[in-house]
Amino acid sequence: MNIKLLAVCLCSLFLCGACIQSEALNSEAAIDGCSGKNVQKSDIDADAKVIYIHVDKSADLSRQELLFQLPEGATISPDQAETADAPPSYDFSRFTRSFTVTSEDKKVQSTYTINVMPPVDLPSLFRFEELQSNLNYHILYIDKENSNLTWASGNPGYELTFMAKEPTDYPTVQVGDGYQGKAVKLETRSTGSFGAMVKMYIAAGNLFIGTFDLANALKDPRKATNFGLQFYKHPQTLKGRYKYKAGPVYTESGKPQPGLKDRCDIYAIMYEADEVSFMLNGENALTSDKLVSVARLNPADIVEGDEWSTFSLPFELKTGKTIDSKKLIAGKYKLAIVLSSSVDGAYFKGAVGSALYVDELELICKED
Repeated sequence: MNIKLLAVCLCSLFLCGACIQSEALNSEAAIDGCSGKNVQKSDIDADAKVIYIHVDKSADLSRQELLFQLPEGATISPDQAETADAPPSYDFSRFTRSFTVTSEDKKVQSTYTINVMPPVDLPSLFRFEELQSNLNYHILYIDKENSNLTWASGNPGYELTFMAKEPTDYPTVQVGDGYQGKAVKLETRSTGSFGAMVKMYIAAGNLFIGTFDLANALKDPRKATNFGLQFYKHPQTLKGRYKYKAGPVYTESGKPQPGLKDRCDIYAIMYEADEVSFMLNGENALTSDKLVSVARLNPADIVEGDEWSTFSLPFELKTGKTIDSKKLIAGKYKLAIVLSSSVDGAYFKGAVGSALYVDELELICKED
């Protein structure tokens, strides 16, 4: 992917003092991203070359717009054309098709299986029992049975640091010792020499409903975490189990800050989104005037220790806000759940070793 090449060039620039640009044609053949009308989220398994695209309830699958993010000079085409195809719109009435990417130099081809998933509602219980992939880093399912929908995390960004040797070396991993069955563990980790070069000294473990934009991971990291999927119910409470321990040394800009202590963050937001493409991100998720209601763990209530604790967080309406039933039915609201091992990790403030375990998340909604 282009972002990985950027990371390598940055390393060369800092460590060797120069980065020689090649005049050769690009030999990459990959799909780095998918967007388009009615697309809420795309999950790309780069190793298996399988993509799941999640669309909203107004989507016409016989005319689904797909805008592909490709390496420079690469081209893409469906392996078998359908009568209704009119690129960038394609007929996904049968849900699954294969597309081949050809590199700029025409020497490399990659074939991807693309699945456009029929719209489904978010589940109410999140148990972290199943992984989509256990190759480079852990990707956890939100709902495997109905939609192949997965949680997002900052793991793809951490891969750029070259600090992880195994999947369990990443900030966000599945663990076996959950409250019931398995759980998710979020740990704040050092980004090493690469992180110091780009002034991103730590990486908090995080997990959220939404998408991670790898292209922004280095140039605008808080905008790399995009939160929310369409939601059609009145949320009332976010419940679950957690355990937390803060790391020993709190740092800011890579320097210890005596007297300061790290803390975790657990919250859910519901916000107005008139367009499917609109998403709040790590910069404005808790400050936007689009917020309707927020459920958040109070820092004063955080319990540290080795035992599982319970939380029950009520959704509180923002001043002057209500949930409009007609807009709710029309899909004009989005909901996100966000977990982090360091509350200010997005600003690279926190303590290496801070660890948050979460299990048995449950979203309680008002009965219609």
